[in-house]
Amino acid sequence: MLKKLSSTIAVLLLLALVAAGCGNDDDSDSAPPPDDAGTGSAALLTLEEECAAWGGLQAPDGFRVNMVTDIGKVDDGTFNQFAYEGMTGALACFGIEDSSVIETASEADYDANLNTSASENPDVLITVGFLLGTDTLEAAEANPAINYIGIDQFHLEYPDNYVGVLFNEHEGGFIAGALAASLSESGVVGVVGGREDVPPVVKFVNGYEAGAKYIDPDIQVLSVYNESFTDPAKGASDAQQFIGDGADVIFGAGGPTGSGGIKAATETGAWGIGVDQDEYYTTFNGGAAPGSEYLASSAIKRVDLSVFRNIATTIQDTFAGGAYVLTAENLGITYAPFHDAAVSAEAAATVERVRAGLADGSITTGVCGIDGLFLSEESACG
Repeated sequence: MLKKLSSTIAVLLLLALVAAGCGNDDDSDSAPPPDDAGTGSAALLTLEEECAAWGGLQAPDGFRVNMVTDIGKVDDGTFNQFAYEGMTGALACFGIEDSSVIETASEADYDANLNTSASENPDVLITVGFLLGTDTLEAAEANPAINYIGIDQFHLEYPDNYVGVLFNEHEGGFIAGALAASLSESGVVGVVGGREDVPPVVKFVNGYEAGAKYIDPDIQVLSVYNESFTDPAKGASDAQQFIGDGADVIFGAGGPTGSGGIKAATETGAWGIGVDQDEYYTTFNGGAAPGSEYLASSAIKRVDLSVFRNIATTIQDTFAGGAYVLTAENLGITYAPFHDAAVSAEAAATVERVRAGLADGSITTGVCGIDGLFLSEESACG
């Protein structure tokens, strides 16, 4: 049911995009049709639209959803927050009244937090982040009556009550890289990454370089990995170093650390590109923060949709363990509106062409072979 519903939504939105493209042929040099922010991706499914697609589904009395974050809080502006928004959207849509969230302070707390949350006997327990994968697998095996949704968690095998949500981050990075190369005047762009031992970060970084070089084979891509996702001062320092080396676009692919990098970049007048969710509303406080006009976009992983959809299947009693992969094709990988940024019509058209090409398979990233993450070579190179 989940795959069928996602495919239906994707087809409907694709038809809408085609219809929009068949409008005024005399305005061929303009940017893509405006969305709620003025410009940007047309392939952004709202949770309200997703809710409507489930046809009034309601949870039974006493249904409970819990969540354990990765290190950080639910207002961290990136990954934890997006998962939380998917959860709260599902609570509202399906009439769920019982829930709780535990915010993790350190890796040493993972096991205890999972046990505490499971003791409340939730129907669904969401765990956020690659680093929680091993503990989540053990918890799922120990608590077969609870359905676990593990964000960014890959295993060769999953029990029936555990969904590992994976993303084609190389596609998101590719979109960001294509935008960066389209915006750059110096021919140098940078990416501030998180931990190199977290495969999704590596996929973002490699995809970014591939996307930039897809647009400009001669572009120079500067990159760095960091030991922490929660060190915005270090991310700012990395960005400042890259700008000193000539970069005029910075992509942040490392949680709050990466956000520190794009804030530092935009405050100096360089372009910034966010990650995971639309950082215009989080890191840049809806346009109130300095440098908002230089936040070009964000490479979005629809963490919220993955959480929402798997809560829905639990209510429907159609939840199925295994990997659930979000891609450009099923609208799980996309990019944010340009908001206040003066992104040219040419750059806007290029990034939408790249996104659409990834979605229909006419463009591939060429990013493959990160051991232990992909289910097949086909999914690695999509």
